[in-house]
This record gives sequence, C-alpha cells and structure tokens, in this order.
Amino acid sequence: MTTCSELFQGLECTIIGNGADEVPGLAYRSDAVKPGDLFFCIVGLKVDGHSFAQDAIDRGAKFIVVERKLYLAATDDVTLIVVKDSRKAMAHVAARFYGNPSADFALVGVTGTNGKTTTTYLTEQIARAAGKRTGVIGTVGIEIAGEVEKAERTTPESPDLQRTFARMRDANVDVVAMEVSSHSLDLLRTWHTDFAVTAFSNLTQDHLDYHHTFEAYFEAKALLFSADYPAKRVICIDDKWGKELLRRCAKAEDWVITTGFDPSAQIHPVSVEYFNDHTAVELDVRGRRKSFEYPLVGRFNVENIMCAYGIGMALGIPQDMIMSALSQAPQVPGRLERVKANDGGVSVFVDYAHTPDALAKAISSIKALSQGRTIVVFGCGGDRDSTKRSIMGRTSLDADFAVVTSDNPRSENPLAIIEDILSGMGEGKGRYEVVPDRREAIARAIALAQPGDSILIAGKGHEDYQIVGDKVLSFDDRKVAAEELDRKNA
Repeated sequence: MTTCSELFQGLECTIIGNGADEVPGLAYRSDAVKPGDLFFCIVGLKVDGHSFAQDAIDRGAKFIVVERKLYLAATDDVTLIVVKDSRKAMAHVAARFYGNPSADFALVGVTGTNGKTTTTYLTEQIARAAGKRTGVIGTVGIEIAGEVEKAERTTPESPDLQRTFARMRDANVDVVAMEVSSHSLDLLRTWHTDFAVTAFSNLTQDHLDYHHTFEAYFEAKALLFSADYPAKRVICIDDKWGKELLRRCAKAEDWVITTGFDPSAQIHPVSVEYFNDHTAVELDVRGRRKSFEYPLVGRFNVENIMCAYGIGMALGIPQDMIMSALSQAPQVPGRLERVKANDGGVSVFVDYAHTPDALAKAISSIKALSQGRTIVVFGCGGDRDSTKRSIMGRTSLDADFAVVTSDNPRSENPLAIIEDILSGMGEGKGRYEVVPDRREAIARAIALAQPGDSILIAGKGHEDYQIVGDKVLSFDDRKVAAEELDRKNA
C-alpha cells in the first residue's frame, strides 16, 4: 500500500494529521466506504460531498479530502487533506494509487458527439488483427481481453477508471480504445491519464443541458487535444470544430493525421458504393489509393472507418493489416444493427441515434438502402437537453413516415416530452403518428410496413432497459422488434 503523503505528492494541498499512514482504498460515495478508506468530498452538480463527510467517518474512513475545513465529530484519528479542487485531487490520487496504469499500454481516446462507440470497436478490431491484446471502455460496456461487462457511464469516474486500467494492465492488455465524453473531460475524470492517440469525430447538438452553449461543449472536447493530454492526434475536419482543433494542434506542432469527406483531409474517400449489407470504398491515404470492402452500411460509417484507419496508422500498424481488419469489421451492438427475425421482406434496423445529426444520418443511410418507404420510430430522453427535441421532430420528417413514442422519460412526463417533439413537426401533418407506448409504437411501424420497406428504431440502440420515473424496466428494441416481426409474419 501507499502512504497518504505519497499519494498527494506533486499536488498542492495541506495535510492535517498523519500523512505517513497507508491508504487501503478510495471512495467518493460515503455508502461505499470501507474501514480505513480515503474519502473524497466532491462538489457535484446536485449535491455537495462535504455533506457526507461525517457519514464517511462513521463508516470507517480515516482520510477525508476537502476543499474547505469542516467541523466534524470523532476526528481525532482522521486525517484531513485540504485541496483546491477535490475532483482534480481524486484523479491525481487514483492514478498514483493504482500505479499510473495507463502508461503501461497504448490508450486511444475517442471523443465527439457521434461515432465514438463504433470507432472504438473498429480500433479494437485493428489492434487484434495486429496480434495485440485489447480492451474497450465505453457506452456499450467494458471489455478486458475478450471478457465483457456492463458499465454505468460512458467514461467512469476517475477511481473506477484507474482501477479498470489497472485490471487491463494486469491482464497484459496492449491497446485500449476508450470513449471520452465531454462530461468526463469537464469533470476531470481522465486527468492524470496517459494517451497514445486522441481522436475527434464531429460535434453536433447534444448535452447543452449541461454545457449550455456549443462553444462550451467544444471547449470540453478540445481539452483532450490540449497540452494536458499529449498524444498523436486523429481529427475529422468535416466540420468547423474539427478544423479549429486542427489549427490548435498544428500550432502546438502535434503529430496529426486528418480524416473526412473534405478532399483536403489526409484520409478521404475517392469513391464509395453503398450496398444492403456492406460498403465498398476507395480511400486516398496521403496520396495513395486504398480500396477495400467492409460489412457496415451508411455514410456515417465511412467517417468511422476513416477515423479508425487513421488511429491504426497512429499506432504504427501496417496499412495492409488495417484494411484486412476493417474488411471484417464487427457489428457494433445497436449501431444500425439489423434485427434478425422472420421479417416478411421488411428490413428493421436499431440505432443509438439520439441527436438530430445522428438521426438525420441514420435515416439517410436507411433510405439509401431501402427499395420502399422508410419508417422511423423515435422519442427523446427525459432530464436531458430539451432544446433538441423539436429539432429531432423536424429531422424525423426526412423519413417517409414517423412514429413518435417514448424513449427514457426518466422523471419527466412522457407526453410532455412528446409535445416538445411535435412542436417541430408542424409541416408533417399526415406523415406521423403518436404512439406513447414504445412496444406498441414498434408494433405499429411493423404493421404499416410493406415488403421492401425499411424501419429505423432510433434512440436506445444497445440499451436493454427503459427508465420510467425511478423504475428501470426491461426493454430491448432489438428483441421487441423481433417478437413483433415474428407475430406479424407467423
């Protein structure tokens, strides 16, 4: 074990008590404290962890990290550590507690609004093809050398993240692909983490309930490309945000490879052919033509393929090996995933698209593949950015028909969320229906579809639950769609 003083070495702080005592564990929730633990008083968005300091002590905490001095009972044998920023201190201490594990493998951090999950899976595929042991951290879950487990959030809190890194190091993992959310960067969950490569996909409207402005949202993402996170950079330059990142990284003289449909990108498509079950692409890679096919569909997956290609190059993997790996790309759970069932000639796809841009791209991809009509089933999550709801409604009219339903309403009234969506659909009268119950909405879309039509069920993707109020209900769009298809075509 490591002593308190050793854990806080290099961090400006005041230790009141015995810094020579060893720390057996870390906690940031008082109900998770074990005897002897070091407890961090985190100032959160809704609650202040300082309010739980006494509870942590009562449960056996022997070290308390605070941003201000507290007057607590039974503190004679408790050491207080006063810091300026308890979140930064937590990340710093967590990395040291677990022995800075991210320095022991090549960590790839992928950020952006859309495409993070698919890009991390493609990166893992490339690394595996190169003979590497791999790990993945992201929205779908955590994978360590082939073993998969669920994760509570896209990017875990720093103690959980560093503990996961340590498990990966102990499993002799060589390459880890991780989704890095804007929240995690702003909340310093990745502070004191070593990245080999950082990659940017795009920036579209999302999380403005937290960041409030596009500029603040971008600056949170941009932290991953700052001097605080030195690494090789892979940047899609198809939007102005990517171009601004490129400008900053070029000024810092970072190693950068650019991707995108923009012909000035170092990796860009010369030609693309879209098919029902695969895509054929010819890329210009730094002036050389590279042609291959891969079993993913849609224009947005071309963006993901190019980003992963650039990451593979940044990792030093030969391009022939990169193309071979991408030609066998895995189906990413809930990312334009086709439902396997007795479909009666109706193609049903499930996608995580929960932003206006992602929904537009998913609908466009489905329309390009469909011989008949395109029907979209979607809703919007509660307790999240409400300003995008009307835009999502308007975007859904890109399809031939829309069924508006409930997503994860959380603490909000599902019907109120639907009203917000409908406020953007004024020009689509006669081209949509409202079916609040999600299973009934999926069943309705399937009942409306004729052979040759395609259905996109958007918003929840890989999720196998629905959050209604304080209840977490079992619900998987893929399973429900398969059941309803079988029922219709039995």
